Amino acid sequence: MKLPGTSGRPRLRAAAVALLPLLALTGCGTGEPDGTAPAGAGAPAAPADDPVAAVRRVDSAAALLPAGVRASGTLRIGSSVGAPPSAYYPDGSRKPAGQDIDIADAVAKVLGVRLERQDAAFETILPALRSGKYDVGTGNFGVTTERLRTIDFVTYIDDGQGFAVRKGDTSFGKEITELTQLCGRTVGIGAGTTFEATLDAEKGVCAKAGRKPYDVKVYAENAATLTALQQGRIDVIMSTINGLRHQAARPASRTTFLGEYHRLDVGFAFTKGSPLTKAFQAAVNELIQDGTYARILRKWGTTASAIDTSRINPPEHP
Repeated sequence: MKLPGTSGRPRLRAAAVALLPLLALTGCGTGEPDGTAPAGAGAPAAPADDPVAAVRRVDSAAALLPAGVRASGTLRIGSSVGAPPSAYYPDGSRKPAGQDIDIADAVAKVLGVRLERQDAAFETILPALRSGKYDVGTGNFGVTTERLRTIDFVTYIDDGQGFAVRKGDTSFGKEITELTQLCGRTVGIGAGTTFEATLDAEKGVCAKAGRKPYDVKVYAENAATLTALQQGRIDVIMSTINGLRHQAARPASRTTFLGEYHRLDVGFAFTKGSPLTKAFQAAVNELIQDGTYARILRKWGTTASAIDTSRINPPEHP
């Protein structure tokens, strides 16, 4: 869940490593001098079932597309492929998989178009939409008040912000529900994310409580965040609820999920005023109504984040 241009902290970069459980980006560095990953590293295989296979074009939804798109039959999609269950490269595969991939592919089939998918770094997608490089973007983009100023969204899931620690660390208690619990600790986050924006905006909470401030380490690649946690250079990760839950369920990650902090709608991203939003909304709602949506979420273990209906530009959750 990224926000463009949220801070001036230097980004941590370095040599490439193997994909890590959950927090992984292909072709990226970890910030580690020796280029090694924690024990058990490796992206999981994708589930075998394919709920998208039976999806067919729905004329009423396709009719909402601009004439030019209907004529060309293609849409350019900038896709951030980083970590399960959202989007990742399964072990040994060059074809991306995940909840976002399945939903986008199903929407394209409902609309009768082909997606020209281009892998892109999280922080580059929203600016690229505004420049016209892509027609639509995906990357678990949370709908925030700040983003709504320049980006249109069509929602497809409800995710948000959560925390995880090393397995066996009980120093935070059973849950992290307040940012004051981070005071005096080091928090690892991804570059350009809503997590970075939240921690920047609330950085005075510890001083108000008469406590030492939290320290934030910003990593350009998600893989580096998990490595830093396991090596004790950070105390806690702030990342997506679904991602951290998925990670904690895998023994190799050696992490424990410590609860939700803030829920956010997640949506397809478009340049402001895009003529594509109504068609995408209609397609998502078609998938909800015919049961495909529920089957996709069951496949990826994200049923708890299901939405009842897709919305265009809903306000940020309070």
